[in-house]
Parts: sequence; structure tokens; C-alpha cells
Amino acid sequence: MSGFVQNIESLVVQNDSFRQVLYTAKHSQLVLMSLKVQEEIGAEIHKVDQFFRIEEGSGEAIMNGARTPIKAGYAVLVPAGVNHNIVNTGTVPLKLYSLYSPPNHRDGVIHKSRSDAEGDSEHFNGKTTEPGSLK
Repeated sequence: MSGFVQNIESLVVQNDSFRQVLYTAKHSQLVLMSLKVQEEIGAEIHKVDQFFRIEEGSGEAIMNGARTPIKAGYAVLVPAGVNHNIVNTGTVPLKLYSLYSPPNHRDGVIHKSRSDAEGDSEHFNGKTTEPGSLK
């Protein structure tokens, strides 16, 4: 395999895990997320840029305290160093995917719940989906 080519909308909608790292390249990473009703990612600040795309549901994007309503079809770009959070304010799960640049999480990690994610210090360890792609 070289690269990643799949129906991202279908993968996002089918995902029920809080976080699932699908693919990690040398300079970017693709992650699926599903937030339960009233669940949030949790306020965080990264040293990497992050992009979110909402596929189903509705919520709020919070960046440096500014709240913006989001729903299916919305994109959110969070520059490195910005305090941010995504909150599901709707009545159904909030389904989204995220791109990190460079990677932020360990390749292949799956967290079924937010508490699983909070209990795991699984930051990117330099290993990509395709061995040898860092050369």
C-alpha cells in the first residue's frame, strides 16, 4: 500500500470510537472521532496544526474562548498553539475526522471512549502506517 484512498464519509459515519487513528504519514495523520451527545474533546493546545471536518451532527468549535456553531459540512482549522475544543451540543453523535500536521498520535491507536484516551499517553512515536516511509 502506498498512501490512503477510501470513502472517508462512510468511515466517519460508521465509526463509534472516540478516537481512531486511520493513517499516519511522515508529515500528516488522519484520525476519526465520534463524540456522544454532550461529550467534548476537551480543551487542548497542540504544537501541530489540526483540521476538523464535521460529517454528522452539530456542536460548537471553541478557539481561544470564541464559540462558533458547527454542523455537518463544516471545517475547522486550528493553528498550532491555539486553545481549542469541539463540543457536541446536538441530539445525536457528532461524527468528524481530523488531520494533524505533523502527526500527533501513535499510529493505529483506538480509544473507544474519552476516558480511554485520557488514560493513555500515546503521543506520536515516529512510526508511520507504512514502514520505511520516514526515510
